[in-house]
Amino acid sequence: MRKINAVISAAIMVLFVIHGTMGAMTLLGVGHINFKYLAWVMAGLIAVHTLIGIILTAKTLAVCKKTGAPYFKENSLFWARRISGLAVMLFVFFHVNAFSYTTYGVYRLKFFGIGKLISQFGLLASAAVHIITNTRPMLIALGVKKLKPRAGDILLFLSIMLAVMALAFVIYCIRWNFL
Repeated sequence: MRKINAVISAAIMVLFVIHGTMGAMTLLGVGHINFKYLAWVMAGLIAVHTLIGIILTAKTLAVCKKTGAPYFKENSLFWARRISGLAVMLFVFFHVNAFSYTTYGVYRLKFFGIGKLISQFGLLASAAVHIITNTRPMLIALGVKKLKPRAGDILLFLSIMLAVMALAFVIYCIRWNFL
């Protein structure tokens, strides 16, 4: 199950980069490629990933309870992974709410204020924490040798992409409110 979850996680990361890049281009006004269907595929994969995560968490907690192993304070990284995943789910709801307005099948934009900007920063921050804390276990589950250079490359690339997405959100908010 962990291997399947790792493959799903890698697919989600690829779709996240595609969705974020195309979305940033749209928000910056330099293009408009609608990958709505890929976004819904990603949402479905996130739902499966979440379900597997819940199952694996329940199994881990059951083993900890049975063996008396510590599972709270002593394992903060475990909980950072779980809490950041829940935060991603919450902020995905706000993201969908901020950008998926249609009227009779036609895409419409709604006011993008500071509250929506903050919620999108929440999405990026929770995604960053979730990706940073889970990249190494994902690579291990996929059987990647020499973890350090691979994890470093992935995290550098994703950090740059998250910065571009954050910049696009800021510029979009400025355009709505001041220009």
